[in-house]
Amino acid sequence: MISISLLLYPFTNYGNLFPPSSSILAGRKPNFPIISSSMTVREKGASARSSEENRDGGLKSAPSTPTPTTFPPIRVTKRVVLVRHGQSTWNADGRIQGSSDFSVLTPKGEAQALTSRQMLIHDSFDVCFASPLSRARRTAEIIWGSRGKAIIMERDLREIDLYSFQGLLKHEGREKFGDAYRLWQVDAPNFQIDNHYPVRELWDRARACWNKILAHESKSVLVVAHNAVNQALIATSIGLGTEYYRILMQSNCGVSVLDFIPRAGGGSPCVCLNRLNQTPDSPIAAGSSGSSKTSQQIILVCRGSLRNDAEEQPMNMLGVIQSQKTAELLLDLKVNTIVTSIKKASMETAAIISKVQEAADCLGADCVPRYVDIRHMEELDVENIFKQFKRVITEPL
Repeated sequence: MISISLLLYPFTNYGNLFPPSSSILAGRKPNFPIISSSMTVREKGASARSSEENRDGGLKSAPSTPTPTTFPPIRVTKRVVLVRHGQSTWNADGRIQGSSDFSVLTPKGEAQALTSRQMLIHDSFDVCFASPLSRARRTAEIIWGSRGKAIIMERDLREIDLYSFQGLLKHEGREKFGDAYRLWQVDAPNFQIDNHYPVRELWDRARACWNKILAHESKSVLVVAHNAVNQALIATSIGLGTEYYRILMQSNCGVSVLDFIPRAGGGSPCVCLNRLNQTPDSPIAAGSSGSSKTSQQIILVCRGSLRNDAEEQPMNMLGVIQSQKTAELLLDLKVNTIVTSIKKASMETAAIISKVQEAADCLGADCVPRYVDIRHMEELDVENIFKQFKRVITEPL
């Protein structure tokens, strides 16, 4: 059985009939429960990296706390749209790609990229950064289309370096590397191969990549890369450490959006995660990424449109329609819990979704009423959500 929770907060709403932030966050059997990244503006301060303690002949333990990223100051709000490449031949084969460059897009991958192009066709991008690996470069070319400016190939956007794992089928990795492969599956931040820690290196590379992206004179940026590196870009932007690897899974051609907002007094900008892994397919499809499956889902939902566009106002008629359409979109799922902002429109949207969910189970004469638990939280904080859902999600269903 899948445990499903909704996180309902006043994210950016473009006035579409379906709010754009209705996206799934799903991961595969991590050491701790599935958890949402923060969708509120997270202020970042400078912080020294946690010291690492040597043990067992040089093996380093993972930092116990995430390292906040300090970004260069920006003058205007900057939007960054992250897209993962379409399905590749090695995705289809179940082969470990890493940063190798032997796979290309499958026909399905090309079709996914074309769909993403249509999803983003009205976005006025100033620049496109892309991984130089063939599968990402081709995806970028399809999405970028006839836009005049050249795509900037950025080597730091390549996929995670997996060294001797690269090119192996997954069962070959288990057979050849045994305990190391198991560590890669259950404790990726501490996984070591060929004297490297791939996930830690990836997080460092993502921080460096942000400096290049944010330094570019542009307001709207398209970035086309890979699952792991896009996870690292999202995590480092909102202050999450390597323990969130595989929690922010990015589907083939999944779209995530980050807004960087300048601070009045200068310094590192505030960051808002606007969309997470919005896919060309149904946003409520069973949680997966390639062969990765999940038994829990957290779905991020945007509240409906407001009267007078003021956060304290209730929803207008369009907002009510949006909420009803979102509730219909979620009918095939059994939502267990809704966590909502205390803002009026968010609570109204939560109530509409809850009523539809409860009514859907009571259409027969012998039905047993099902109640959706609604919880109010002033700010959607990653660590608090983690602590509160740890008990709920790990309990037997």
